[in-house]
Amino acid sequence: MRVIVADKAEDVLIEGLKGLGCEVEYDPSLGPETLPDAFEKTGAQALIVRSTKVPAAVIESASGTLKIIIRAGSGYDNIDCDAAAGKGIAVCNTPGMNAVAVAELAMGHLLSLDRFLPDQNAELKAGHWNKKKYSKARGLKGRSLLVVGAGAIGREVISRALAFGMDVTAYDVVLTAEKAAQLGVRYLDATREALLAALPGFDAVTMHVPAIEATKGMCDAAFFAAMKEGAYFINTSRGPVVDEAALAEAVRGGRIRAGLDVYNNQPAEKDVDWKPEIAGVDGVYCTHHCGASTEQAQIAVAEEVVRMMGLYIHEAQIVHCVNGVA
Repeated sequence: MRVIVADKAEDVLIEGLKGLGCEVEYDPSLGPETLPDAFEKTGAQALIVRSTKVPAAVIESASGTLKIIIRAGSGYDNIDCDAAAGKGIAVCNTPGMNAVAVAELAMGHLLSLDRFLPDQNAELKAGHWNKKKYSKARGLKGRSLLVVGAGAIGREVISRALAFGMDVTAYDVVLTAEKAAQLGVRYLDATREALLAALPGFDAVTMHVPAIEATKGMCDAAFFAAMKEGAYFINTSRGPVVDEAALAEAVRGGRIRAGLDVYNNQPAEKDVDWKPEIAGVDGVYCTHHCGASTEQAQIAVAEEVVRMMGLYIHEAQIVHCVNGVA
């Protein structure tokens, strides 16, 4: 089988694919503009991506040979799943493999917000010692945390927050009160009304939901207006979940502070000059959509992709399909 790997990948992935007998075209520089030529050149039957966008035009160009697209990660909003389904091309992901890594970054943002770590670092490197200013952290023990989305990542956040002694509540459309009790957290009824009514009671809110129609703009002006004054907001899920203009207004008004790893309209390129407007707002800490990017997580994802490809090649099994082609 001929496979294109269009993002930086661990050796275990490339060697694992070759061990399955695959012919591998490994080119991390490929993107929406160059993928059609790569398909014409290789006649690839499988495409593996991480952040590279796969729009309808790419799928159309490859529909003569392409059979499966694997997103090496949990989210898959960078792939036009409907266009792929229309061509009979399966789109799959690797759920849960990077959950620990994303949870660790979410906790990092929480700690940074509480201790002003980026500000402390910048001020001291600029030559100013200001111990008095930065000796006023609230501390996390006993603070209330709302985890929105109790999937694999949300559950990893929950376990870490509980280890910090936080009072954790979970909100998820598939969560039950019984399951919440098993996780050791409080249960919040998964309705918009219940969410807005409960937000004033939380010292921090962290988002771990997929980018689907139901979650688009979920964190809007009403959401931020309902949050407790002085609370922390963290999003390591997907950019479209947040109305960035509404968030910027809430932060500029001094009501809340935020830590973000994802953004609206973030570039497909891996290394490019780009600054989202929200990054210029004081009180917002930003990272480069790197939540899943630890060595441990990438190896786990790579091994899962190899396992999935093995099942597909040798047993005609399609696992973790997200677009109904199986």
